Amino acid sequence: MAKILIVDDEEDIRELLMYNLKREGHEVSCAENGIAALAQVKIGKPDLIILDVMMPQMDGIEFCERIKADLENQHILICFLTARSEDYSQIAGLESGGDDYVTKPIKPKVLISRINALLRRNFKPEVKTSHLNFLIDRERYLILKNNVEIHFPRKEFELLALLASKPNTVFKREFILNSVWGSDIIVGDRTIDVHIRKIREKIGNHMISTVKGVGYKFHDNEEEI
Repeated sequence: MAKILIVDDEEDIRELLMYNLKREGHEVSCAENGIAALAQVKIGKPDLIILDVMMPQMDGIEFCERIKADLENQHILICFLTARSEDYSQIAGLESGGDDYVTKPIKPKVLISRINALLRRNFKPEVKTSHLNFLIDRERYLILKNNVEIHFPRKEFELLALLASKPNTVFKREFILNSVWGSDIIVGDRTIDVHIRKIREKIGNHMISTVKGVGYKFHDNEEEI
């Protein structure tokens, strides 16, 4: 059972999702906008948030960025709800720290499958990975470079931790998708590229290289770091 917060300004959608998620045994709460949801996050500490992109007062993108800026919220999974044609919203949602998105109109069985897949994913390797002046602490979702903490949304953290688990090894795109997003979750072709770009902005372009047509690898040597 997980604690799930539904944030959507449409009452019928909130009721539909709440009904189906409660049938799965989850503890569910709702908010009709981002401002109300911020207060609920502090009180309820949800495991996962189902978040509409387009809302009055505070949209889903801004809400996601604000809660992900707090290190105490790094464990919270976020699944965006977007219109089928909103490619921009889907990319923006991933860039702001979202873990997945589901398009409207919502099919309850599909949503439940995606939510359960998100909740099943956990890190199982060793807690810490250290590479010279680079430390990844999986237990605390903490990354230090030269003893300076760098903030990473959950999905960026998982992707970097995966690549760094085997330095100088090429990880194929399909393997990355299955390991970080799960085999039963469908994400867009640009999903990995968007997250890699955001990671490079924080740790430097030289630490992750692209192997064209294959995937990515993390570099672990003093000359490059």
